Amino acid sequence: MTAPRFTAACVQMRSTRDPLRNRDDAVRLIREAAAAGAQFVQTPEVTNLCERDTKRLRETSQSEDQHDVLAGLRQAARETKVWLQIGSLSVKAGEKIANRAYMIDPQGEIVARYEKIHLFDVDLPNGETWRESNTFSGGDRATLVETPWGLVGMSICYDVRFPYLYRAEAEAGAVMLTAPACFTRQTGEAHWQVLQRARAIENGAFMVSAAQGGLHEDGRESYGHSIIVDPWGRVLAEAGNEPGLIMAQIDLALVADARQRIPTLRHTRSFAVETRRSEQPKLDAAE
Repeated sequence: MTAPRFTAACVQMRSTRDPLRNRDDAVRLIREAAAAGAQFVQTPEVTNLCERDTKRLRETSQSEDQHDVLAGLRQAARETKVWLQIGSLSVKAGEKIANRAYMIDPQGEIVARYEKIHLFDVDLPNGETWRESNTFSGGDRATLVETPWGLVGMSICYDVRFPYLYRAEAEAGAVMLTAPACFTRQTGEAHWQVLQRARAIENGAFMVSAAQGGLHEDGRESYGHSIIVDPWGRVLAEAGNEPGLIMAQIDLALVADARQRIPTLRHTRSFAVETRRSEQPKLDAAE
């Protein structure tokens, strides 16, 4: 039996403070991707809104049942007959905002939701400070989605730095892993591609990650470089930092091939961590 093949597309955006403008930009690119033959399309993290001001973020975000951007993207999936992964939307959820991803089927139905597990609370060397936990609620559940081509593992942005999440998804059967993002320019230049390739290589899976790119209205600068990587770590497509599309054919025979060549999923073992204490006296600081 021949392994399935399909065409995947990443929609790269530069989301603004205007959700409806962002919706329209995303829908236009989704339609372009479908017209070019994409069957699976992914948008980046915070597709609907890039907003660092917490007050404005709360005022602008909508609940899921009233979400104009979600409704528009579901309609786009229905019209184009694609599987659409919405990288994430800011969604009102109680006292905080959910950073929530969606998988939409070709009928426009929501088949899966995922909320970002690892929140970006960091102080960067260039003076940027991020405290996502002050605004966003963190998820506590990994999500795999059954598609016509196999299981797809979902994640968002900062999650990509936590390899155990992707290993758990691969061990559960995922053949494609995803990390749509709004990476900062500074961290993206240093780590984006190597993290994407590492997650693909160590799990023998495709990695598909749409990104935000460029200088946004709220002052943040995101790295862009949406990327599609095969299970051997080869970069099949990569963007710059301008809005647009990248596309690549996903040949799932490569998953079985990579996992046969380097069978790390079969070789995983549990282990304890032991710390050995030296019996030698500590040296004086002056020495």
